[in-house]
Amino acid sequence: MLNVAIKAARAAGAIINRAALDVESVRVSQKQSNDFVTEVDQASENTIIETLLTAYPDHGILAEESGSTRGNPDAEAVWIIDPLDGTTNFIHGFPVYCVSIALQVKGRLEQAVVYDPTRNDLFTATRGRGAFMNERRIRVGKRTRLQECLLSTGFPFRPEDDFNTYLRLMGDMMQRTAGLRRPGAAALDLAYVAAGFSDGFFELGLQPWDMAAGALLITEAGGLVGNFTGEADFLQHRECLAGNPRIYAQMVAVLQKYSKFAGVQDKAAVVQAVAELQAHGTDPVAPL
Repeated sequence: MLNVAIKAARAAGAIINRAALDVESVRVSQKQSNDFVTEVDQASENTIIETLLTAYPDHGILAEESGSTRGNPDAEAVWIIDPLDGTTNFIHGFPVYCVSIALQVKGRLEQAVVYDPTRNDLFTATRGRGAFMNERRIRVGKRTRLQECLLSTGFPFRPEDDFNTYLRLMGDMMQRTAGLRRPGAAALDLAYVAAGFSDGFFELGLQPWDMAAGALLITEAGGLVGNFTGEADFLQHRECLAGNPRIYAQMVAVLQKYSKFAGVQDKAAVVQAVAELQAHGTDPVAPL
């Protein structure tokens, strides 16, 4: 299954690299304010889905552009796909973007591929077998003090996002770290944490396809990933925090007050909070 996912990711990467040679001719549409989709996203996604369903016709699909419209909607095995994470970077010619593919079976992440076509960097993981970059085993960083760490994040970019809350959140972290970076592709940010290139990552407003593959890379590289309160069941929570175990705990201590789930004690309340989050659309930090 991992080999099929790698084949799909490389095929998508070839489409992206060809388009990058003349990015100004790429047709761009706007899904909502500051949220773009291109014909390259769609072509990449189609190639990935066709490759996966040719090998596994009974599997399900959850993809950024087409959702769950293809594949088996009742499958226990579901491929979670972001065909071009970092579209805004891509259309500006800023070379930080990637392909992200994960396989979830019965709710558990089992396979992960994050492919950076500009650098030909391939990050892979299989549950229980470790994480790799270009076939070399990777581990999360070893730093133990937050003030020595380089963290990556994502900035709010939609008009309905709560910019003031995010500025307070980033202000909290900037005073406690060696630096923050905003590359612009969450899946690649998570892969870099897994490889030890950065020490941690946090962001609000993410979708499952932004996080799934990177999350497995991190856990297989010895790190932890969850929501801002440290809960491991985070894929539907629209918030993500990751790092090595020591740094993860220190990040939770700072960021938990910004979580939608701060003070939520029981599972039913979490489910209700998630439902209310989804009902409020794209704003990850507005009051419920």
